[in-house]
Amino acid sequence: IHFYKRLCCGEIIMAKLCSFGFLLLMALSLTSGEELQIVDQAEFIKLITEEHYVVALFCPSGSLERCEEFEGELTSIREDMIDVMDGDGWVVKLMDSPLVEEYAVGKTEQPVIVMFRKGLPVIYDGPANEEIMLETLVRYKEPGVQELTDSTFEHQTQAATGATTGDWLVMFFTTNCHLCHRLTATMENLACKHRGRMNVARVNKETYGEKTGRRFELGLEDKPDIIFFRLGKMYRYKGDKYDPETLSSFMTSTYGDQAAEDIPLPKSPLSDLLQLCLDYLSAYPLLVGACLCVPILLLVAFLLIMRSDEDEPKARKTKKKKKEEQKEKRESKKDK
Repeated sequence: IHFYKRLCCGEIIMAKLCSFGFLLLMALSLTSGEELQIVDQAEFIKLITEEHYVVALFCPSGSLERCEEFEGELTSIREDMIDVMDGDGWVVKLMDSPLVEEYAVGKTEQPVIVMFRKGLPVIYDGPANEEIMLETLVRYKEPGVQELTDSTFEHQTQAATGATTGDWLVMFFTTNCHLCHRLTATMENLACKHRGRMNVARVNKETYGEKTGRRFELGLEDKPDIIFFRLGKMYRYKGDKYDPETLSSFMTSTYGDQAAEDIPLPKSPLSDLLQLCLDYLSAYPLLVGACLCVPILLLVAFLLIMRSDEDEPKARKTKKKKKEEQKEKRESKKDK
């Protein structure tokens, strides 16, 4: 009897322990479900390189409360968002990562959400609201920025004829412009946010868009030149802030604070060549000056050589004449 009592007590204890362990595991799973997976820099780069869709929450340690708000909302929509992305999506978190500076310009002391579409970033700049967040990120699935060249710029924008294709925000950039590359996610944000109402494009002003860059006299500096084309006029962005909110405001209202300029027609070949020379003179004054001095110095040297060749026969003639004169004098003395 005592044996059976002990056995029953042992079973009861084991059952309670199993029940407690199960509840503990459930609690841990629920707790982990409310948090995003934290990845390091190497894991993150591998994800955005190999995966189709990646949503990354960049959290600075100085703004943990705001980070928790965004993390909670992202966790709530994670499954729905992955379903919309055909199951090919990741939602991760990075703590105090310096990589945030590569995708966001300004306001990096606050949480920053960036979605990568096959490696192409776009910033989410909305509130910590799961409905708005899900709707916005789904709308941002497809890239929005158009790449324009010398052969497509006028055809696409029709800028000189009154912009019948709509308003255009165009960023002219160079290959070595680091700030221009950092603005990729911001330009994608503007393009996706205003899709269907306005157009956003980029032009490489030193390669396939060099003639278009010279058309607007942008020079060769490694900096972004942002121009808004609207109703046959153009407005140059002269601010020093490049966050999505500021640039979006420029597109919708504050462009009017800048002087409206007439859109120049494409340059003739001669005018384009002259502008190219002026651009190089402005960007590389010492190099251009040295290049101009070389042919001038060669010309001067050539003239000096020619002159010395002309003077040498004269000198020879002068010596010969002196000898003849001396000979004549000797003969005249003999005759006397």
